Amino acid sequence: MLLMTSASLISSQLPVTMNKILVITVLAAFLALGAESFRVPRQAEEEKGAIATVVDTLKSYYGQSVDTANSYVETVKGYKIDEKAKNLYEDTVRAVKTYAGIFQDQLYHIIYHQENH
Repeated sequence: MLLMTSASLISSQLPVTMNKILVITVLAAFLALGAESFRVPRQAEEEKGAIATVVDTLKSYYGQSVDTANSYVETVKGYKIDEKAKNLYEDTVRAVKTYAGIFQDQLYHIIYHQENH
């Protein structure tokens, strides 16, 4: 009976001891992960800081180049080159038509003038 009592006592204490070991193991794991998590973000922030600086610089250069290109486009639109080219073409066509008409009239009078005289 003593043997059974000590065996039952050991078996009843075994789950309590296992639970304590399990709790200690889980707490140690959380502590280790917690300590690791404090180290990793700091290293990631340093790396991210350098990368973020480079990315921000590139974004800044890209933004400046886009703004410069947009200002050039607006300047060209401000000059109204399309409208000026269209007006120049229309004026040229009008002038050529006028002088072509004058030239046609001159040829007509030269040709018919000689026939009538």
